[in-house]
Amino acid sequence: MSTTITRTRLAVVAAGASIVLLAGCSSSDDSSDKSSAASCEPAKGKVTLQYWNTVNGMDKVVDLWNKSHPNIQVQTKNISNDQYGAIGNALKAGKAPDLAQVGYDELPTLRSQDAFVDASACKTAAAAKSKFVPWTWSQASFGDTGVFALPQDTGPMAMYVRTDLFKKYDVAVPTTWDEYLTAAQKLHKADPKLTVTFFDPNNAEWFNGLLWQNNANMYSYSGDKWHVTVESDKSKQVADYWQKLISDKLVRTDVANGSTQMYAAYQDNQIATQIGAAWGYTGLRDNLPKQAGKWSIVPMPTWGTNGTSGDWGGSTVAFMKGSKHLYESAEFNNWLNTDPAALAMENELGGLYPAANDGLKLPALSKGVPYYNNQKIFDVFADSSKKIDTDFSWGPTQKTVNLALQDAIAKAAGGDGTLSDALATAQAAALKSMKDLAIPATAGK
Repeated sequence: MSTTITRTRLAVVAAGASIVLLAGCSSSDDSSDKSSAASCEPAKGKVTLQYWNTVNGMDKVVDLWNKSHPNIQVQTKNISNDQYGAIGNALKAGKAPDLAQVGYDELPTLRSQDAFVDASACKTAAAAKSKFVPWTWSQASFGDTGVFALPQDTGPMAMYVRTDLFKKYDVAVPTTWDEYLTAAQKLHKADPKLTVTFFDPNNAEWFNGLLWQNNANMYSYSGDKWHVTVESDKSKQVADYWQKLISDKLVRTDVANGSTQMYAAYQDNQIATQIGAAWGYTGLRDNLPKQAGKWSIVPMPTWGTNGTSGDWGGSTVAFMKGSKHLYESAEFNNWLNTDPAALAMENELGGLYPAANDGLKLPALSKGVPYYNNQKIFDVFADSSKKIDTDFSWGPTQKTVNLALQDAIAKAAGGDGTLSDALATAQAAALKSMKDLAIPATAGK
């Protein structure tokens, strides 16, 4: 497999949503969480922590810590091949690691399974709040009800562009989705083997990022119940748009993000853009070195004049239930996600776009990137981050909904139904899964 990030990064959610997520899906009461956090005393002697993650190069970051902290050693394990399967199995067996990388939208589901310990009794963890972008902190703390994780990164979206191909065929780089469709038609007409991008049929999280950009909120909470709007008009607008691209064979549907096949298609000049996230910039750099200088990064095409952006990706480092070394876990977790040297390595090796406020000021994020013709690409992502709808939220059974959406999207991409049908399937899955868990929910508009 390539050296790019192989896991699907999960998207972040808005600050207000986490408060209702707590009410809607937590099966453990606050008192039990607080009692779990009551003890945060340093161990007597040397300890070894287990930290599971999916980030390339994280072993080197951990080595940096281990060299200067002989009494708190960390062993890291990459679980990118089956992130949540590995975590779930470990929880069932009572052998969870001290710390684990968990996507923002998976936090509510795992908390309902009593997967986390509240580390707010640890001064290092509690004092970290001011170090992070506010809405990311709210997700990790479930609306300041505790400290269950520390934010690690986010995934503001943008468009990666093969500038040379657009110039070759005299096609303007699009700034709106209407222009994107026109560009797709022109590129494909000029070269029948060339498509404007690919549509990964097995990536619900990426599709959610597209919905997010159009302010297609999937859930809201009021009147003591969830209102499910997965198949809203704004969602259908996105679905119908991409359905046309698929039906007209203007996008590939036979490659997955980060796959060998994807890079082969780019290598053969068969795909002209990628709608991706900040953390993905290393993938092209590391896997297509001969295309250095041919790529640029620009804002996502927009819907009309709203100028909004989407987010695909972002994770936390969660304090896992059963850890016997909460104090040491808090010390390492804080260093991992706020120390400038650690953040710089994580960005360089793994492509992480920091959630820490100081991380956004890293020298590397203010410089031109050689692979991208010395473009200051992180200025694009910083601007994207400011234009993300903070009202977007996840539901308490998001994993189940994503699986249903993904399965239906894959069928639609293969000609069985449409993407709008997939939204209806996901809406039904959301309502049923909440009903099965006795969570009050109704279909909204």
